[in-house]
Amino acid sequence: MTSALTKIKIFLEMIRFEHTLFALPYAYLGAFLASGGVPSFRDFIFITLAMVGARTAAMSLNRLIDRHIDALNPRTRNRALPRGLIKVSEVYIYTVLSLLLFFWAAANLKPLALKLLPLALFVLVIYSYTKRFTWACHLVLGLALSFAPLGSFVGIEGAIPRPAYFLAAGVLFWVAGFDIIYALQDAEFDRQQGLYSIPSRFGIEKALKIARGFHFLTIIFFLLAGIGFGLGFFYYFGVIATAALLLYEHWLVKPTDLSRVNTAFNNVNMIISVLMFGVTVIDLLI
Repeated sequence: MTSALTKIKIFLEMIRFEHTLFALPYAYLGAFLASGGVPSFRDFIFITLAMVGARTAAMSLNRLIDRHIDALNPRTRNRALPRGLIKVSEVYIYTVLSLLLFFWAAANLKPLALKLLPLALFVLVIYSYTKRFTWACHLVLGLALSFAPLGSFVGIEGAIPRPAYFLAAGVLFWVAGFDIIYALQDAEFDRQQGLYSIPSRFGIEKALKIARGFHFLTIIFFLLAGIGFGLGFFYYFGVIATAALLLYEHWLVKPTDLSRVNTAFNNVNMIISVLMFGVTVIDLLI
């Protein structure tokens, strides 16, 4: 029993399970908007299970697909798979179980959710290969996480209203921007290994400018989403606060000093995600 629990702990650490907080609040945000208030308990549970299943499967596949690259990278060589702390076969089992959870949850939402599930799976899988052929990999990751709010509309309404696409676009560029910042750490390694990323292609200084541009688009699309959904003061306060947090994130990371990349990547973005969910709920319920 202890060994099994230890393996589960290693697995959860390997896939950075706590980073589910990046996407889950946006799924809940979409659920509240789709419901026009508090979603039913049933919808809330199955949206949660679908998100956990999808994100866990995606991260498991990413670790499996990239395990040989991770073994070469000084930053990632201590991850569980390169170190042999967990077997490849065990990660495959967890991946299959996560996919089954994803399928089961989608099947318990609106029929359109199950019909569109293959598209979501395609994006989740292809992302892990994109660094091998395109520097637009950050945008593909953003697309994958943008399915969080869209998936809630699909699962609860069975349709996607136009403003939801603005919200999804905001999430897409938010994720792409912070993923560029995170990738700054591997710019030199990626160049040496022939891997693609915006930092390795354009250099650190230009990459930061592109990330700033993406985050500017994030704010624009969040504002458009607010207008489209007819949201009010609290939502727009959250968008302004998000803009301030993004400015702080970019202040933390400089071309000559990448020591605070993890603070910018982890702490600031988790706050943004929870903040946007919180202000939207307040706006809908008050």
